[in-house]
Amino acid sequence: MEKLVLISVLLGLVCGSDVIDLSGGLFEAEISQHDLMLVEFFAPWCGHCKRLAPEYETAATTLKRNDPPVPLAKVDCTDDAGGKDTCSKYGVSGYPTLKIFRNGDFSSEYDGPRSADGIVSTMKKQSGPMAKEVSDVKSLQKILDNAQQPVVVGFFSKEGKEKENLVKAASNLFTNYKVVYSLSEEVNKEFGHTHAVVLFRPVHLNNKFEDNKVEMSAAITRANIEKFAGDNSMGLCGHMTPDNQDLFKKPQVVAYYKVDYKQNPKGTNYYRNRVMKVAKNYKDEGLTFAIASKSDFSGVLESMDIKSDDDVKVVAWQSNGEKFKMEEAFTNDGKALDAFVKKFLAGEIKPFIKSEPAPASNDGPVKVVVGSTFNDIVKDDTKDVLIEFYAPWCGHCKSLEPKYTELGEKLKDVEHVVIAKMDATANDSPAEYAVSGFPTIYWAPMGSKSDPKKYQGGREVDDFIKFIKKESTKPVNVGKKKKSKTDEL
Repeated sequence: MEKLVLISVLLGLVCGSDVIDLSGGLFEAEISQHDLMLVEFFAPWCGHCKRLAPEYETAATTLKRNDPPVPLAKVDCTDDAGGKDTCSKYGVSGYPTLKIFRNGDFSSEYDGPRSADGIVSTMKKQSGPMAKEVSDVKSLQKILDNAQQPVVVGFFSKEGKEKENLVKAASNLFTNYKVVYSLSEEVNKEFGHTHAVVLFRPVHLNNKFEDNKVEMSAAITRANIEKFAGDNSMGLCGHMTPDNQDLFKKPQVVAYYKVDYKQNPKGTNYYRNRVMKVAKNYKDEGLTFAIASKSDFSGVLESMDIKSDDDVKVVAWQSNGEKFKMEEAFTNDGKALDAFVKKFLAGEIKPFIKSEPAPASNDGPVKVVVGSTFNDIVKDDTKDVLIEFYAPWCGHCKSLEPKYTELGEKLKDVEHVVIAKMDATANDSPAEYAVSGFPTIYWAPMGSKSDPKKYQGGREVDDFIKFIKKESTKPVNVGKKKKSKTDEL
């Protein structure tokens, strides 16, 4: 084992890189030697991977000097010597993919910044103690009084498996929760818990509609702790921010207004209490309620034509990403909100779709799609559709445009194939057509409109034609027009 680790280190030295290359058969042996490791799964031809490489290298050099050191590694997913198998084992489907490993086991996806400074900052946080011990009543009370995020507390009488399970769970929870534990009889007695995991919500969110703490009833396992925290962290109506918005499960109802717990906590809670009065009636409906500051989500509101005035605005979100705007004015008695929620749950409200005006003429080789025509064009089940999502400012999109137009010209006589494009910055598309960068291209054949295939091939005209011929529902003949009688004469 020591020889394997030494070989990997020597390889890094020979190549002059502080990133450990684990593309061969050394992966499992190497990661098991480290408490914490960040691994990049990449492909040599990937443009995003090439842009990440110098940032990743700089971060690796910096983190090598950290106390404790945090090694960074990489795996070439095209490497037949072991890289392909490793990437397959860990479900890598796009490049680059970054994953965090602890003691040889996968811990979590890396979802932090991809700049050198961002990687260093994120991994330094990961390297610190995820769960801290509190040994006296005053220390724990201070943590609870000052917390701006939910606090998960383990009350134990001694070291053991359950305390270790809490520590392991903390590796996934620490970015959004404070995790601490007590082995003190005094602390446990004062707080009235022994052999328990309890979630405390931030003091400023305390309210008359619910208790500010919840005790876990399930067995104290890592999986149960993580689920318990996720299910209970926000209570009846939490405070959504850009940093914690992923904790709020959909479907959800969000009230946007001037939320400010520092300068105006009383005014903030005035409207929150009105929302909670309604929320308590839907506790068993699987619906999440939240308040959020308009300034934090100005982009979302602007995209839905919601003005940044002093009024409370409400938006509901379905699990599939569809959004629904409450057109009625928010009332302090909660009746307007309650009526809106009832209609939302009953499916009686049409979703809001951001859309440019449909073009007056759409006879070109590439069909222009807008939000309001998406279903008519892309989801037309009599057509196979190749749809490009672009941004007007995107250089790659501009480079692709003449080739994409040429593709449309070559296929304009193939009746069952449509080449289309949509400005994704000005129009909404269904959740299954998720746009992660520009350009993003999907193939939506007949019969699979709700399960489109992301195009990952080359971007030359011949690459597209080869792909379409292979994937098309019906045969595709390019450039083979039937001769007319005039041609024959």
